Amino acid sequence: MEFSKLSAPTLKELFIEQLENMILSGKLSIGEKLPSERELAESMQISRSVVNAGLTEIADKGFLEIVPRSGTYVADYRKKGKLDTLISIMKFNGGSLPDADILSILQIRKVLTALALELAVTRITDDEIKQLFTCSAQLDKANDCTRAAEIVFEFDHLLCIFSGNTLLPLIFYSFKAPNTTLFERFFRLHGFESMRRRTNALCIAIRARDLDSAKEVISRSIDETISGGTTIYR
Repeated sequence: MEFSKLSAPTLKELFIEQLENMILSGKLSIGEKLPSERELAESMQISRSVVNAGLTEIADKGFLEIVPRSGTYVADYRKKGKLDTLISIMKFNGGSLPDADILSILQIRKVLTALALELAVTRITDDEIKQLFTCSAQLDKANDCTRAAEIVFEFDHLLCIFSGNTLLPLIFYSFKAPNTTLFERFFRLHGFESMRRRTNALCIAIRARDLDSAKEVISRSIDETISGGTTIYR
């Protein structure tokens, strides 16, 4: 058995984690002004260069706003955040997401996969359909939640690639971390069979170039996870 190399977090990573946790827990309120870089460095016993680099990275995620000649303030990350912000929220929650964020991701998946199908079904090649069936067959054999989550994400990402829209696969892939986390939770709670049926039915509908059936399969599956018998909320 191989063991992976262990590495300790850097001071900057520890600084970022502490400040983000204070913001997400509410210990630092939106609009609150942080102490100066010098004061932060002294109180946390780290260099000002670490503080400066950490604050810049946290601000880039939308947690802070750095105002020249005024100071650094806690920002409303819901308004100014990006995908990295969502990853930080997941880490804060022990790798999971609040129910509102789970719902939001499912709603986004529903929109993106519907668009991918609309664009892909009329232009997909026989070779691309074979790739989807191969992916579906891999899911049939998977009995590990992590591996199964990777396969389902790969399947849906292939749909985005086959759509011909150059931005769609990039947008979809940017949500890989939260999506695979939710798929893993789905498999732990509900097993593999329903997702296997979904993926196989989708392959059959796409092979028949039946857009309505394909969209119905994906819509019904996601709706069941949003508010039906296969919910994945905490």
